[in-house]
Amino acid sequence: MTPAKAPLITPVLIAGCVVLMTGFAIRASYGVFQIPIAEEFGWLRSEFSLAIAIQNLAWGIGQPIFGALAERFGDRRAIFIGALTYALGLVLSSYAITPEAHQLWSILVGFGIAGTGFGVILAVVGRAASDENRSMTLGIATAAGSAGQVVGPPVAEFLLGHMNWSWVFMVFAGTILLALLMLPMMKPGAGASRAQLEDSMGTVLMRAFRDPSYTLIFLGFFSCGYQLAFVTAHFPAFVTEVCGPIDPSGMLAGLGITTTSALGAWSIAIIGVANIAGTLLAGWAGKRWSRKYLLAGIYTGRTIVAAAFILTPMTPATVILFSVVMGSLWLATVPLTSGLIAHIYGLRYMGTLYGIVFFSHQLGSFLGVWLGGKLYDLYGSYDQVWWIGVAVGAFSAIVHLPVRERRAPLAAAA
Repeated sequence: MTPAKAPLITPVLIAGCVVLMTGFAIRASYGVFQIPIAEEFGWLRSEFSLAIAIQNLAWGIGQPIFGALAERFGDRRAIFIGALTYALGLVLSSYAITPEAHQLWSILVGFGIAGTGFGVILAVVGRAASDENRSMTLGIATAAGSAGQVVGPPVAEFLLGHMNWSWVFMVFAGTILLALLMLPMMKPGAGASRAQLEDSMGTVLMRAFRDPSYTLIFLGFFSCGYQLAFVTAHFPAFVTEVCGPIDPSGMLAGLGITTTSALGAWSIAIIGVANIAGTLLAGWAGKRWSRKYLLAGIYTGRTIVAAAFILTPMTPATVILFSVVMGSLWLATVPLTSGLIAHIYGLRYMGTLYGIVFFSHQLGSFLGVWLGGKLYDLYGSYDQVWWIGVAVGAFSAIVHLPVRERRAPLAAAA
């Protein structure tokens, strides 16, 4: 008798997509607040940039912690704590009137993103999926994060036209709490084998730490964080200040995009739209071809696109073209990286192992956001930060090539 085919779309996947979409909509909108907050208080660009950078670093530190909490006490409890922390950080940030206060409360926001982000959600979705559907399922969940990026910046831009930035933060705090209504659908899966369940966390971690492939994956994820965080945090301001004027009779004006400020916000949304297709394609491809070679190809593509963009005079057309092409490569690394970790080291402690690798991603995020503000204040330009991103992208493409894409031996099976 032929066994029933496992469904691709499950309640766990639907709930995970909603939580990711909500959390990433808020996170992706932070770049839109760069100019309004700096202008209200008369701050240097680096002040609020540092707050976003600290948020990214806290996200990286919190990711393995929430991954371990989910594996020890349950996924839903970890997500619940993450959403509460996220909302608290946003509420406190709405009252912040000094750079130091924004930077302090960004720690809470970063931990909240960790509790509602990829590390926890991809682990529970991956465990609930069958082997044949896992790569595609992880791609769908990652694409949901991109869908949040589509709506977040334009919604923030719209709300800023009707209320102060502090009230927008309050609205976002209420929105992340509403996402908790999805938790009853997130029933734990049983994807780990008996041998994997018998391994302790310490055993699995030590096995990974001794494996050069895990180190290479860790190092390779750095540039992903650098590039993504820099663009998310600084691209709206970059476009606003550097891009040529928008033709009042052109197509963009016809769509309601009449200012470079609006174009900057919508460029992040366009990246998110393109990335939905990119991550779904990456999830599909990860089931059929070597994940390490796919990752090397994605990082090579990003390097070429960033170099070409910075060497070309910026116009509304080049901004749109860059957003589409870079967007197709944006989070395509996530289902491949998380799937590679699950394939090599198993599902039992996937959240913790991916969380540690994600810390490298967030170290890159911290550097990309902080350097963006710091070098802008020093030189009045983002050019140096772009070229650093080109260099680290090339590095990531190279370091994935020696990864040994095979399952690590289980202690229980030894």
